[in-house]
Amino acid sequence: MSKNTRRKRLFVLDGVSYAYRSFYAIQRLSSSDGFPTNAVFGFLRTLKKLIQDFQPEYLAAAFDPKGPTHRHERYSEYKIHRKPMPEDLVIQMPVIKELLAAFGIPVIEIPKYEADDVMATIARRAEKEGFEVFLATGDKDMFQLVSERIRVLHTHRDNMVYGPAEVQEKFWIRPEQFIDYLALAGDTSDNVPGIPGVGEKTALELIRQHGSMEGVFDHVDEVSGTKRREKIRNNRDKAEMSKDLVTLVEDVDLDFDVETAHLGSPDTDELMALYQRLGFRREYDELVPRTVEEPMETDYRLVGTEAELDKLIEELGRLDEVSIDTETTGTEPLLAKIVGISFSWKPGQAFYLPFNADLDPRMLIRKLRPALERRELAAIGQNVKYDYLVLRRAGIDLKRLSFDTMIAAYLIEPARNSYGLGSLASDYLRRRMTQISGLIGKVAKQRSMDQVPVETVFPYACADAEVTYQLKGLLEKELEAKQLTTLFREIEMLLVRVLAEMEMKGVCIDVDFLKEMSKEFAGQLGKLEGRIYESAGEIFNINSPKQLSAVLFQKLKLPVQRKTKTGPSTDIGVLQKLSAIHDLPQLILEYRQLAKLKSTYIDALPELVDPETKRVHTSFNQTITTTGRLSSSNPNLQNIPVRTAEGKKIRQAFVPPGKGWKLLSADYSQIELRIFAHLAGETEMIKAFNNDEDIHSYTASLIHGIPLDEVKDEMRYRAKAVNFGIIYGQQAYGLSNYLKISVPEAQKFINEYLERYPKAKAFMDETIEGAKENGYVTTLFGRRRYIPELRSSSRQTQQLGERIAINTPIQGSAADIIKIAMIRISGKLREAGLRTAMVLQIHDELLFELSEGEAEEVAGIVKTAMESVVELSVALKVELRVGDNWKEI
Repeated sequence: MSKNTRRKRLFVLDGVSYAYRSFYAIQRLSSSDGFPTNAVFGFLRTLKKLIQDFQPEYLAAAFDPKGPTHRHERYSEYKIHRKPMPEDLVIQMPVIKELLAAFGIPVIEIPKYEADDVMATIARRAEKEGFEVFLATGDKDMFQLVSERIRVLHTHRDNMVYGPAEVQEKFWIRPEQFIDYLALAGDTSDNVPGIPGVGEKTALELIRQHGSMEGVFDHVDEVSGTKRREKIRNNRDKAEMSKDLVTLVEDVDLDFDVETAHLGSPDTDELMALYQRLGFRREYDELVPRTVEEPMETDYRLVGTEAELDKLIEELGRLDEVSIDTETTGTEPLLAKIVGISFSWKPGQAFYLPFNADLDPRMLIRKLRPALERRELAAIGQNVKYDYLVLRRAGIDLKRLSFDTMIAAYLIEPARNSYGLGSLASDYLRRRMTQISGLIGKVAKQRSMDQVPVETVFPYACADAEVTYQLKGLLEKELEAKQLTTLFREIEMLLVRVLAEMEMKGVCIDVDFLKEMSKEFAGQLGKLEGRIYESAGEIFNINSPKQLSAVLFQKLKLPVQRKTKTGPSTDIGVLQKLSAIHDLPQLILEYRQLAKLKSTYIDALPELVDPETKRVHTSFNQTITTTGRLSSSNPNLQNIPVRTAEGKKIRQAFVPPGKGWKLLSADYSQIELRIFAHLAGETEMIKAFNNDEDIHSYTASLIHGIPLDEVKDEMRYRAKAVNFGIIYGQQAYGLSNYLKISVPEAQKFINEYLERYPKAKAFMDETIEGAKENGYVTTLFGRRRYIPELRSSSRQTQQLGERIAINTPIQGSAADIIKIAMIRISGKLREAGLRTAMVLQIHDELLFELSEGEAEEVAGIVKTAMESVVELSVALKVELRVGDNWKEI
């Protein structure tokens, strides 16, 4: 062979070894439909790294067959203690093989022979054919094959390559001695006995001294230690059987031509389809530019003259639907100014209308208004609420918000990582979008969109509108296929305008009250600091977990509860446990709570008051929670504590707009328990609700077998805990912590509860079984939540999935019900021409600014709308309260 000619290189993967390592390296990864993907993803990542680092010309993968092997026939207890492959990994193995096939990598699996034997056979054949062979595995048995042309690529050692020299350096024995070493040492994981009492260290020492296993037996009298000599003499048969078991078969009868392992280009269509199915979005995106062109020629037009504007408006005036996207100076719709508007109503075509000096913005709005405000025009958008608010502030009121691609994708995949347009375009259209950071820069050096040249902005803006238009058609089909169309059109899309109106309205706060409260909290925090330093016996940075940890665990010697990568944890759970044995942890908890309330609400809210409206304008989000509940942000007004005195005091700052106004709260009474009673068909519970009984006292009377009037407060408290605990899937351990009772006592209480409410248990069992079978649960209105946790091999994770399965139909149905109520109330208030306005939604509560002269009419509208949303076997009840601030009600 020429000095400059490199041998052809064949890499053979131990497929099972790679799969196991990937499975345990990555936790809790699944596709949108709940299929576990952690092993597949890890396998893919490892495979790509191997290809990138070593650029193999030939690549094959060997797998263990199903059923017993020839070693089991020789020794029935071979691998008898090996745990079965986790179910979550079992169902991923075919997908891993599918992945390999897409890469063009042959998979070899031979009945009765382990992957190691297959790899040994292929290695010896390829060696004879002049190949350089690399065996990619984490199994040390493979070192017996190492030669000048066969190397082990050890996956557990960061892909370290072992040739004869490396084996000699690491073990101080030659590769050909490896079988004898393994025979003496045995292997507990495979139940290979070896010689009892002779571990790896001793076995290596014996082989180094005597050269081979036979040499050890021939010179047993020279072995040090009486007991060791005795064990070697008495267990020669076990050692010989072990040698037979660990010796790899190098002549397996297999039909394999090494040329079939020649690594060419992968089947990108197959890979993209697989990545899309599994939710591997980054991997999918990496393939898009190389494999997929734009779906069609794009016809993107810049509207730069009044004549072009008139032609655009003429077109808009004839349309039934149009995709609209606004470019603005910022991300806050109530503050941002329009930079331009893009429109699309045909695949591949879009128009961009810039708001610049060439065309007067006031003239643009005046001309656009008649075309865009037509009731027959359906507006399509990506996060269309943003565009609606921006246009509304500019003077254009879109009458029909018909389709939001972000909300549609959320309903289809409620646990999706991103609902951004770029992510959706990549997954559904195989298109890569220009990132906005490419136009305006990264956060640190960001410029406003109005500072970007129009020639740069317009193709980007056109693509946003045109891609949104195309996505609408695809997402519509997905909604229909998953029976989500009614939920989408009659709840979520109708809610968009309602939320936009609430955001525009905002809520009044008493800034002076909060400023006084800030001073009060600062004083309380100062006093707490002193008590903390006194309890600790030193001054330290209370906000430093590292310094707090040193005080708690080094100085005070409190027991460490949980460790993290950076040291002992000082989180809330740890501090709560430590509070039982020292006063410092409790003081820290009080300090953290006060400091958080002060920074998050008391000091922050005044800074968020809009200088124009003198109100705080939160944003309501429809695509954040997996249950369907709304969330609020900038600021989050749903998380103000309601059970603490401090939290209630913050609510006192929320006030009506002035004289002649009040705040009205409309709150569903125990809506989740009522839904639970209906879904379970639990007769006793339904009867209690419909007879207007106190459900917690009623439950206590059933459990204790006593009349209602004999139920004591402690009994009611416990019954309340289990009533709400059950619908959140709470187990005995959780209930015991909450009630401060023993786990057996908590379990007894739960058992008694389920005996009194037998249909509740049946409902929970059936719901969990249905979720396991379908992969998801639904609400009363068809909203889905996928639960991959139920397929986990971890019992703890499965229990989490069971709790989710029980709670989601209840909490999700409650979320849907209040959304419908909001839509109805908004419509009724508008139809009646009332001044009263809905300003906040907080879980099961709605908050209104109430014009006092409208109190009776509004109360009737609100109560009727909320209580008649859906007909259940249990009546919905709403409690109305009126006051001068939120705390009062």
